[in-house]
Amino acid sequence: MTDGPDTGPATREVSAARSQEGKLERAIGHRVRRLRQESGATLAEMAVRTGISKPMLSKIEHAQTSCSLTTLARLADALDVPVTSFFRGADGEREAVYTPAGAGPRIVARGTRVGHDYTLLGSLRGPHKRQEAHLVTLTEQSEVFPLFQHPGHELLYMLEGVMVYAHGESSYTMRPGDALQLDGEGLHGPQELVELPIRFLSVLAHGDDGADPCDE
Repeated sequence: MTDGPDTGPATREVSAARSQEGKLERAIGHRVRRLRQESGATLAEMAVRTGISKPMLSKIEHAQTSCSLTTLARLADALDVPVTSFFRGADGEREAVYTPAGAGPRIVARGTRVGHDYTLLGSLRGPHKRQEAHLVTLTEQSEVFPLFQHPGHELLYMLEGVMVYAHGESSYTMRPGDALQLDGEGLHGPQELVELPIRFLSVLAHGDDGADPCDE
């Protein structure tokens, strides 16, 4: 399936980083334009709905003017969204974690006792979500171990070797370049180690109401 003009990575691209000046205006303009386009309304139609002139709407969307609270309230009412939604992306720096090759700490997890090696590549903890990435290595000392279960979701990306990975009632033969996304509530884990050594990237993500998913 090919990404359409309004889907895929291109829709997430932004221009190069700009100064903090006008950051709020840019965030509001971007959100207003995106919400208007998603609603299917033209600038002229939005002008009629809000009582704001078309030239002024254009200036708002292109961050060429600052919005009053009254204007924001009109826009929010016309787009059927809370006023606060316009400020998304204007709340300061976002966290990033950089781990140079070979610098990630080895950690002890449930699978360590059966020869599974875990290297932590980084962890992000937002206000409502948590994400952890691990490099998992299975060697000739590794054993197939019981299936696991945890809250949240997991992404596996195969780097080296071949294994059969089970999730629920299904099994997947994983080769380099293969990816598997799964619901952690379903029983899962390596079922057969076909070609060693095996290395795969495991990315765990869950909300703040779940237990620690790092049980493998």
